[in-house]
Amino acid sequence: MRFLNSRTLRYFGQRARELAHNFENAHHPYEERQGGRSWEDYYRRRWQHDKVVRSTHGVNCTGSCSFDVFVKDGIIVWEAQKTDYPTPHPDFPDYEPRGCPRGVSASWYVYSPLRVKYPYIRGKLLEMWKAAKQANNNDPVAAWEAIQSDPAKRKAYQQARGKGGFVRFSWDEASEIIAASLISTIKKHGPDRIFGFTPLPAMSMTSFASGARFLSMLGASMVSFYDWYCDLPPASPQIWGEQTDVPESADWYNAGYIISWGSNLPQTRTPDAHFYVEARYRGTKIAAISPDYADFTKFADHWLPVRAGTDGALAMAMDHVVLKEFYLDRRVPYFEDYAKRFTDLPFLLFLDEEERDGETVLAPGRCVRASDLGLGGNNPEWKFVIHDRTRKGPAVPNGSIGSRYGEEGTWNLEMRDCYDRADLDPVLSYADLGDETEWKLAAFPVFFEGQPSLRKGAVPVRRLAVIGADGKQQERLVTTVFDILAASLAIDRGHGGDVASGYEDARAYATPAWQEAITGVPAEDMIRVAREFADNAERTGGRSMIIMGAGVNHWYNNDVTYRAMISLTTLCGCQGVSGGGWAHYVGQEKVRPLAGWTTVTVGSDWMGPPRLHNGTSFYYFALDSWRHELLSMDKLTPPDRKGSLPDHPADCNALAARLGWLPFYPQFKENSLETCEKAAKAGAASNEEIVAHTLERLKSGELELSVDAPDDPANVPRVMVFWRANPLGSNVKGHEYFLKYLLGTESSFLGEEARQPETIRTTPEPDSPEGVGGGKLDLMVTSEIRMSTTCVYSDIVLPAAHWYEYHDLSSTDMHPFIHPFNPATDPAWEARTNWEQFKAIAQKFSKLAGKHLGVRKDMVATALLHDTPGEIGQPFGEVRDWRRGDAEPVPGKTMFNLKVVERPYPDIYKMYSALGPNVAKPGGVGAKGVSWSCAPEYEQLKARLGVVSEPGVSEGMPRIDNAKDACEIMLALSPESNGDVGVRSWAGLEKQTGFKLNDLSRPVQDQHLTFEGITARPTKGFTSPNWSGIEVHGRTYAPFELNVQRLVPFHTLTGRQHFYMDHEWMRGLGESLPVYRPPLSLAAIGEISGPRIPRTDKDLVLNFLSPHSKWSIHSSYSDNHIMRELSRGGGEIWLNNDDAASAGIADNDWLECFNANGVFMGRAVVSHRIPHGKTYIHHAQERTVNVPLSPLSGTRGGTHNSLTRPLVKPTQMIGGYGQLSYFFNHYGPTGCQRDEFVVVRKVQGDVRF
Repeated sequence: MRFLNSRTLRYFGQRARELAHNFENAHHPYEERQGGRSWEDYYRRRWQHDKVVRSTHGVNCTGSCSFDVFVKDGIIVWEAQKTDYPTPHPDFPDYEPRGCPRGVSASWYVYSPLRVKYPYIRGKLLEMWKAAKQANNNDPVAAWEAIQSDPAKRKAYQQARGKGGFVRFSWDEASEIIAASLISTIKKHGPDRIFGFTPLPAMSMTSFASGARFLSMLGASMVSFYDWYCDLPPASPQIWGEQTDVPESADWYNAGYIISWGSNLPQTRTPDAHFYVEARYRGTKIAAISPDYADFTKFADHWLPVRAGTDGALAMAMDHVVLKEFYLDRRVPYFEDYAKRFTDLPFLLFLDEEERDGETVLAPGRCVRASDLGLGGNNPEWKFVIHDRTRKGPAVPNGSIGSRYGEEGTWNLEMRDCYDRADLDPVLSYADLGDETEWKLAAFPVFFEGQPSLRKGAVPVRRLAVIGADGKQQERLVTTVFDILAASLAIDRGHGGDVASGYEDARAYATPAWQEAITGVPAEDMIRVAREFADNAERTGGRSMIIMGAGVNHWYNNDVTYRAMISLTTLCGCQGVSGGGWAHYVGQEKVRPLAGWTTVTVGSDWMGPPRLHNGTSFYYFALDSWRHELLSMDKLTPPDRKGSLPDHPADCNALAARLGWLPFYPQFKENSLETCEKAAKAGAASNEEIVAHTLERLKSGELELSVDAPDDPANVPRVMVFWRANPLGSNVKGHEYFLKYLLGTESSFLGEEARQPETIRTTPEPDSPEGVGGGKLDLMVTSEIRMSTTCVYSDIVLPAAHWYEYHDLSSTDMHPFIHPFNPATDPAWEARTNWEQFKAIAQKFSKLAGKHLGVRKDMVATALLHDTPGEIGQPFGEVRDWRRGDAEPVPGKTMFNLKVVERPYPDIYKMYSALGPNVAKPGGVGAKGVSWSCAPEYEQLKARLGVVSEPGVSEGMPRIDNAKDACEIMLALSPESNGDVGVRSWAGLEKQTGFKLNDLSRPVQDQHLTFEGITARPTKGFTSPNWSGIEVHGRTYAPFELNVQRLVPFHTLTGRQHFYMDHEWMRGLGESLPVYRPPLSLAAIGEISGPRIPRTDKDLVLNFLSPHSKWSIHSSYSDNHIMRELSRGGGEIWLNNDDAASAGIADNDWLECFNANGVFMGRAVVSHRIPHGKTYIHHAQERTVNVPLSPLSGTRGGTHNSLTRPLVKPTQMIGGYGQLSYFFNHYGPTGCQRDEFVVVRKVQGDVRF
């Protein structure tokens, strides 16, 4: 009662006297009112819910949090976190409460004014459609063909894209027009001109599978998201052969030392941040690395304020300190033993002798193979060599990739010779062997001083007798990967070279003083963190961890930067240790029931293989970014490697597609159905003969690849279907390119065509009479909850169910549970679940296909995939182009695979709605190179789901009537959720390794996770051969324990973790070892200049970054006025206060931000927290809220991606070479965007909307 003082009592007394006077005064009449508080009844009733349903949050925020959804009178009224997660063990923190303010307000979208309530179509298109149907005897396919054959009509509705004009139409009409467009496209152009895109299957697995299953059965191409989002770290497969296999967040608690490297956990990992804090309270020491004082920095003992984009320099200097102090000055037994057994550091490589400027220079070459020693047997060119201390010479240990295929019992990490089975003792450094060891100077690339240059480092070498290419014996200089790594770090080993005189030597590469000049991090702080990290790892057996966010991955040179960072954890023996290693968190990536999900998603229960396209390459060509390319590979290449790969990135990508390294769709300048028909007409009777006929046409040049002329009308995408995705509001690098080239509508693109490729035909140009005429896409369909930017530009918009309105599955990297979605209510208005949407389209498609398509054969080209024999297709890392005559074109070896797939198009609906017979066959289910039969589960599913009674192709098979049935199938077929399948799934791996491994699944053999079971309470997934962690006896998930503890090889060339990449292109770009490469100088090579880019003296030229917003999850909530008004109500452009002052910009001024790629309009947010020379525009601000007109372009001011375009890096295109092999959402070029520069200026005069 502290507020009751003399002043307040005096006020109440005075107020009471005034009220009494009013009651007595006729001039102040009063009245009684009833019901004035009746609103409180509604408020009370809201909390008197009549139904509670468990569902899940995981809207691309990585959370996958279990929530209760409360329903009153059929209306969702609120949600709250569930608190029934099991605890790992008594001495461990609880998982809950899991959730965040953004998740707990998710129900806002269910009834928001932005909800897509009905199917919509562009009005102009609907008018044409109805008229065309009437003119073509109500034949939907003929009607669509009539519209597409009229350039004026096609252009009319394309130019209306993004300008409103939607009208409602029925679901039946929507299904019919979509089905007709698909059939017409398949007939005229081929199924691979149809593309589907949806992100993050772990977020909602059956929703992803719904469209992917249907499109894959048609032969359409699914476009990957993980690489395109630039969340996929290429360094992960480069090092381990695994993509983002990371510890769950609870494992942070087990760490003894944590470096949080650019991962703002309280903001981006809100449900998990408590483990970070609890570890801190437990005594874990934390170092934070970030350009600004972010939320996570507050919890740290040390803060290293690195300049954005220079993380690689900081990491290289840390590697320098750790290698010098813990391997050379003092030898740590744990580190040395770990390095010998689980890394490629003891493996041998050649030193190539090259003449340069009149002297002989040594350059790191390819790794030594068993075939070099004259050894034969199985795959000798794929077995790698060490120096054995016992036999005083070379030996070939178990575990190389050559032992994975074609033999049994030697693909393991026992340190034995794979030929004679003798025990081996590998030498880590030739410096340890006094006799016959020489020291030579080798050349290493340097990239931080303008043009690439070379420096020299001393390497201990020996001479090895090998068999040359001519079959004769010769001597070659060899060294170990460890020795070449030490020399690359400029560590002085007493034998000369361009080495560091000490840590304070700022002129020497990779020293603490050197990095300070680049990164701004004080040398003494960096040294302390490196030492503490390694010292803790030594004392705890590897329990030092690096938690990484995706920011560093969004730079062009992300892979070498990550390799430098991850080298710390590998040198310190942290991988495969609970509480240690790398912990990389981006989107919601881990699909726990992977094999079951894959089976349903790609339709492999019926047919295969599917067409799976890497996203970055797809958009690079489809958006014509290649026409505006500024990068030259020769200028990025060390001086001794000029010409080692094509100069234009598009030529690199075309070569990668030709050799089968990457997929490329459309495949041929010909309908792939017609390819088979032409072969049959030429006399080919079997599928093998059809393939042989196609191969001959490719060799002769009669059959052309689409990648050789990507803008030819025969080779462009025709139909795109988006669901669960907002690419134009969120992830499309090159937003304005998309509008201009794919959609054919108004854009603010300001660029000019640049230098053109050598091997790719640039004609016809898209806008020429011979070109496609307008936009490339005939139809763009989006299924969404809300009217997003992508919906605004689509031709058809379908209303999708909210995640509180359907059945589904969710999992994440952040915890080990498989969570359910359950419908709290039916989908509102006319919304449908994704499964019901595609089921309706499939039904309409099958009905029309009987007349227009029938049963057809389709020639499918696929890349040389990781975890298949295709990854040992091209030995020695050599680039041998069959078109150039370097090698014979052999499918699956020197080029892409070719396979004939029969597509019974009239039966697509029946096949979509039933589980096909392949799952019961030997090897019918699997993932990551292991497979098994699910015959028992197939029979069980018949009993559980019922069987198809209708006659036809699916009669007697398990029914898939809805998404819940699909969920049950995924859980039944996967070893992570079915213990009996788990035990069976180890058999293939046991044969390869020679080890018994199914004991890891025996404890759960009688357990089977069902949808009802995981709805009752959160349940952990089980250990399986598809994931490298071991989850038994209360363990938290930590990756690579299977490799380190059970000696199963990593999925790499040597079977170990890799520091060295010996592929010809890796060496060509100077990236065979971790190295510091600074950001691209895009401003200097034309990104902010050109005839359409006016400049003034007041302009700011800034490096443009697009971090995540505090108030949204990607574009979700960025279209909510209430959330937007927490900031400036619309787009924001964050500036450093000194930069702003120099340009006369004040806080809240309207700014125009532009470069050759496009224009963005927003208000200035001036802050000292923004580093000098940088500007932030928060990622994924919708184009639908407070977007003014740009004075420069005259169009609306765009999105953050209006300032970007797709870039591709050749080293990420490599394929057919062990871990450097493509797989969908696993490896490939990434859609980086942080190297961009922009011009920022204050808008003069009034801003118009």
